[in-house]
Amino acid sequence: MCGIVGIISQDRDVGYDLYEALLTLQHRGQDAAGIATYDGILHLKKGIGLVQRVFNRKNLSRLRGTVGIGQTRYPTIGRGSPEDSQPFYVNYPYGVAMVHNGNVINFLALKEELQRVHRRKLNSTSDVEAILNVFADELVHKGSSVFSLDDLFDAVGGVFRRVQGTYSVVAMLGDGSLLAFRDPLGIRPLVMGRKDAVTAFASETVTFDFLGFESLGDVVPGEAVHVSADGKETRRQIAEPDHHPCIFEWVYFARPDSVIEGIGVLEARRRLGEALARRCREAGIEPEVVVPVPDTGRPAALALTEATGWRLSEGLIRNRYIQRTFIMPTQDKRRSSVRQKFNPVRSELAGKKLLLVDDTIVRGNTSLELIKLVRQSGPSQVYYAVYGSPLRSPCIYGIDMATRDEFIAKDHSEEEIERKIGADRLIYQRYEDMVEAVAGERKMKFCTACFSGKYPTPVTDADLDQIAAERSAARSHKKK
Repeated sequence: MCGIVGIISQDRDVGYDLYEALLTLQHRGQDAAGIATYDGILHLKKGIGLVQRVFNRKNLSRLRGTVGIGQTRYPTIGRGSPEDSQPFYVNYPYGVAMVHNGNVINFLALKEELQRVHRRKLNSTSDVEAILNVFADELVHKGSSVFSLDDLFDAVGGVFRRVQGTYSVVAMLGDGSLLAFRDPLGIRPLVMGRKDAVTAFASETVTFDFLGFESLGDVVPGEAVHVSADGKETRRQIAEPDHHPCIFEWVYFARPDSVIEGIGVLEARRRLGEALARRCREAGIEPEVVVPVPDTGRPAALALTEATGWRLSEGLIRNRYIQRTFIMPTQDKRRSSVRQKFNPVRSELAGKKLLLVDDTIVRGNTSLELIKLVRQSGPSQVYYAVYGSPLRSPCIYGIDMATRDEFIAKDHSEEEIERKIGADRLIYQRYEDMVEAVAGERKMKFCTACFSGKYPTPVTDADLDQIAAERSAARSHKKK
């Protein structure tokens, strides 16, 4: 899961806008960041770390050009080294720079094919480099000295045929134009916006809110959108959509002030809280105080207290200078960051029957550390309510949450998990209630693979074993 952006203007440099856009998408990736712009020459800056760490006044000043792309990286495969940072660039044919959000399932097979058959040497373990080289290879086969729109859209069709997985992509082309496309499944989001003569693409609408753009809605799954240097927009449906947006966007990943697929993230989390309130009533608990686990748990906790009449308290204070623990690269970092990230308010918790409201439980280690931390303030009971249903299966589409054997809910009952994390009661959301709450009044066919084990693409045990091996190797590299 990454954050991507592309901006094209006819009359001004876009480098600083790209920087500000990446700040709004920092929650989607904390490992690396990068920006490429074009003014007849490609200007590129990327590196390891948060957006504000990678960029400064000096390197932003050289990111000149009226078109550019950027990414904030959350690694799913690969070492997470500087070589894996995006954007990536190939100078043949025509010059193409690219960023993506998603995961290529057949990355290793593509890498071998590109090197053996097409003599294209990939220099990283980042899967966008495979997408970029497949796209470039498709353009090469057109054989023309100047590409046409038909060539571009045909090349996107070639990517759809050859690249398995899910990906939203923004590419900057050597003629100063911008191309965005989204695979037919549309698991990863991509939205389009405009302000006067400036057009932009981004992972979430919050970017447009910040920059003052009007949101024009989603890039349709299987669609490609080209914006020329003079601002002419051309859209083409390349492949039949089989839309399966990732439900985890609303449960955890996206910012609450974003709108994805026409569903407000804040409103979805409030509905999840209302559904969780019914589960808590059924469980027969009577907490004296409800405490959200900041920040994701806050909208659901508020809706839960409104539905039950229980008292809401900010009994956990978050240190906002600590990054999101879920997308930290190793379990050791996630566990140690819990105590750095949260501080309980003793006066609010001491002697109370306390209900913590959180989004999900993955391995259970973070929940265990959080409950230990809260118990130091002396509550009489600690209940733990989760507005996502049990996570049991690995995501192969861009979220490195866990491998098959790491999910605590895979082989343990609710009662066993309750004991393992040290809660007096554990209340999970029902799967059906979660799906219904996120959809609201819309009819949606979500990707819920991490909750249900039902993947929208063919997945074998060998695929899952390979992904587990890749992620294990990547974590070992990061520990070193």
